[in-house]
Amino acid sequence: MLAADGTPLRASLARSLRRQKMRALLLIAPLLLFILVTFVMPIGDMLFRSVENHIVADTLPRTVAALRDDPSEVPGEPVFRAMAEDLQVAVEEKTHTQLGTRLNYESSGMSSLLRGTGRDVKGMGEDVAKAVTGLDDAWEEPGTWVALLADPAWVQTQAEWAAADDKSPEPAFAASAAATERLPRTVEAYQAFAHVTQADDGDSVTEEEPWNLAYVALADDLRADPGAAEAFEGDNRARLDALSAAVADGTVPAVSYRDMFVESDDAWGEPGTWSVLRTFSSRFTPGYYLNAVDLKLGPNGIEMREPKDRIYLQLFVRTLVMSLVITGTCILLGYPIAFLLANLPERTANLLMILVLLPFWTSLLVRTSAWKVLLQQQGVINDILVWLGIVGDGNRLALINNQTGTIIAMTHILLPFMILPLYSVMKGIPKSYVRAAKSLGANDWTAFWRVYFPQSVPGIGAGSILCFILAIGYYITPELVGGTKGVFISNRIAYHISDSLNWGLAAALGTILLAVVMLLYWAYDRLVGIDNVKLGG
Repeated sequence: MLAADGTPLRASLARSLRRQKMRALLLIAPLLLFILVTFVMPIGDMLFRSVENHIVADTLPRTVAALRDDPSEVPGEPVFRAMAEDLQVAVEEKTHTQLGTRLNYESSGMSSLLRGTGRDVKGMGEDVAKAVTGLDDAWEEPGTWVALLADPAWVQTQAEWAAADDKSPEPAFAASAAATERLPRTVEAYQAFAHVTQADDGDSVTEEEPWNLAYVALADDLRADPGAAEAFEGDNRARLDALSAAVADGTVPAVSYRDMFVESDDAWGEPGTWSVLRTFSSRFTPGYYLNAVDLKLGPNGIEMREPKDRIYLQLFVRTLVMSLVITGTCILLGYPIAFLLANLPERTANLLMILVLLPFWTSLLVRTSAWKVLLQQQGVINDILVWLGIVGDGNRLALINNQTGTIIAMTHILLPFMILPLYSVMKGIPKSYVRAAKSLGANDWTAFWRVYFPQSVPGIGAGSILCFILAIGYYITPELVGGTKGVFISNRIAYHISDSLNWGLAAALGTILLAVVMLLYWAYDRLVGIDNVKLGG
């Protein structure tokens, strides 16, 4: 069968259906983009931050690689050498403090350790540098190092760049084959220096004297390969021969990186320091999630934290229990109010509804601050109770900076979110149903409980979901009126985001909280049925 344009009818219908789907997709594309940018991407970023751990591997790449080959509790000299080079670069790039902050989340004292050693690392190997330059002043000249280590092609390229007065960055330093083969440690140390000098500082290696670590590396290379000078010519060979002899007779002292680190801080000689570095050297870690449930990664695997450090499970339980209590309180207070509003004349109900909506017109901060005034021991509520003789002046109730204050303040704030869905559903319940039940012999309580209440359950469900989800994520009100005993897990998340800057732990806590909410939502759907939740009608 053919369409009007002569094409097969099936192909014409398929093309028309594709056009309709495309138009529908274009209509909803702005909404999809909005959801993607404001919901999906932030959650994805939160999930990534909760396992991301790049800073250790990025800041200490040589150390991480060396630790893989050294399983001993306190590693050997190669690892300490790698740490010295990495830490020297990190100090120049000012990233060692960020690394210390990250590792301090796992083991207290790591931040001060890295900061202190970072101040000392520039002086490590100073004795060697003085001994080398004491033999020949030429070693203090940047050009001597360039002539010894640089690839001839790079020297030519760099000279052309300098002559052209080019504003672009200096060509990246490249070492010669002879230097790479016979002086490997020196080349590695010098290339680290060159990278920082060129890429970070914007200077030229032809004008900057290398770090002390380059002198130490050169002495170590000549100690390991006394005949390395034979691979070079002219002045380079003569200087290396003289330096090799000085190294051999002890004029240039041998130094131990391990001793220099331990001299800076005894913690470098302790297995615990290196255990932390090994444990968190991976680019991805479960450590944040373990911390979020009061566990930690230790030398022997996953361990419970010390009792004094276990706070998050308690906060999660407190958050869930108090959110359920607040939701239940809202039901007990909101149901009679919604019932009254739904059964009053419309004019009267509208006037009373203004009182329900009044909190929405007042700042949340103002409402919470008002409760601080009302609930304190010398506040209005206690004064009234004392005046009525309900409590003695010396036995005023503690209603603030505890769970009681949080429950009272949050119930007041969330009560409208319970009343409005209930009122909307109750307005849709025909009054004739209750009258019919009474006409059939039911008393007021039976008519309410058997006929009216079941029809209002969808409103209870809708209000409960609103109140519970809002309560579980609140942090302003618990922070102001809850004290140390009435705060929620959301307060800890806010603390890690704004104060401690431990975004990984904050992301892990947020992800767990999201998972708990989704699990409870699923359980509610299985037990009650989400289709039974209504906002009206």
